[in-house]
Amino acid sequence: MNLGMIRYGLNDTITAISTAIGESGIGIVRISGKDALPIADKIFHSKDGKKPSVCKSYTVHYGWVVNSFSSSRVLEFSSLNSRTHGLTDSGTEIIDEVILTVMRAPRSYTKEDIVEINCHGGIIPLRAILNLILENGARLAQPGEFTKRAFLNGRIDLAQAEAVLDIIRAKTDSALKIGIQQLKGTLSKHINKIREVLLGTLSSLEANIDFPEEEVSSTNLKKVRQDLENINQQLKSMLEASAYGRILREGVSTVICGRTNVGKSSLLNALLKQERSIVTPIAGTTRDTIEEIINIKGIPIKIIDTAGIIEPRDLVEHKAVLRSKKYINSADLVILVFDGTKRLNADDQILIKKLKKKTVLAVINKIDLRQKIEKERLTRIFNNLISISAKKNKNINLLEDALVNLICKGKVISAEAACVANMRHIEKLKYLQKFVAQAINSLDNNLSLEFIAQDIKDALGYLDEIVGRRFSDDLLDRIFSEFCIGK
Repeated sequence: MNLGMIRYGLNDTITAISTAIGESGIGIVRISGKDALPIADKIFHSKDGKKPSVCKSYTVHYGWVVNSFSSSRVLEFSSLNSRTHGLTDSGTEIIDEVILTVMRAPRSYTKEDIVEINCHGGIIPLRAILNLILENGARLAQPGEFTKRAFLNGRIDLAQAEAVLDIIRAKTDSALKIGIQQLKGTLSKHINKIREVLLGTLSSLEANIDFPEEEVSSTNLKKVRQDLENINQQLKSMLEASAYGRILREGVSTVICGRTNVGKSSLLNALLKQERSIVTPIAGTTRDTIEEIINIKGIPIKIIDTAGIIEPRDLVEHKAVLRSKKYINSADLVILVFDGTKRLNADDQILIKKLKKKTVLAVINKIDLRQKIEKERLTRIFNNLISISAKKNKNINLLEDALVNLICKGKVISAEAACVANMRHIEKLKYLQKFVAQAINSLDNNLSLEFIAQDIKDALGYLDEIVGRRFSDDLLDRIFSEFCIGK
């Protein structure tokens, strides 16, 4: 039974490994909270003998993380010739040689005291240091709890907190730019400007509601409508840009399909610019779907090479064909490949018919060989038709251009303009825009000011949910559960 995230207080001192588990040059263990420095005092011995608790903020110190077996022992680092053997004569086990960084509240990531220990990046030293910190009073952080504390302590708003995950998951430079813009507060500034105007409008309306004897002038109502219309247009622009923002953030699911032996795997390899898929002259070589993410002009495309749609000869092929059909049905975009050396057959016709309602980029492959395909016929069926040779890498750049143009519908995607890419934000903006439009309609129909004021209050509620002025524990759990533990 899923009981959700366990609730812990903000007074706990938390710790986690903040780097990926595995072999690397450096690993980082992070501690945050009121006991971060006292815990560091217990486990860290600097070469100069300074305790972390007396060190200035934003200072870095060289030394050793140690596990002491006797609280009365004094470790003499000047004669530390036994450190490579792990156990000193004074009953102190050396865990690792480290660099320790002190960041004092409130000028830290969480606005709490933070200690970061940079050790060797192996799984053994990282876990040994983490266990030692836990033994000395910290608890293991929940997923995203460091960023959650940054939000709850007021260092960043909720939209900025979500941008941290977007940055971590960015698959292209453009997606990274969106995340950076949001982390800098670009979206939050847009939202706060709209909020100020709505609050001013609401204040004006409520003043007239409270003092009905003072009639609202037509000039005031005209100003209210103008302000609401300006906001309505801004929201429409943001929602329009969000479609492209989501493309940059989440990518486009694209399936390569076609009958057997038309060169689907060769096309995948050409797009990836590496030999990822096995290519042979034997029909049905690809027996399962192959998925890769490629970056085409800043757009992340999850490209899937499927098994040829054939009459299956055995159970494996039957399952492969079923899986291919499933991916085709759910794809955002389909690259339908034809063999230019052969005439269209019944299998091609079936695929053309099945894909009538999908966004399709038709591709004639093998143009380096003698052509037999009825190209004019395909031109009449498909608006988007490209001729290539995947094997000879011919016209692949034209194919990439056609993909981008089809995805963006001829528009240029700007990471700065597409600052709304998060589905949660998009849904809230839709509701916000709905209530603003409703308020304008109420004004135009001379409805009571109470109705208009209520529409604006509802709009403000959705607006505040974007940046986290209003939130529930369940919402925070859902957002931060997607983070890794060390962030």
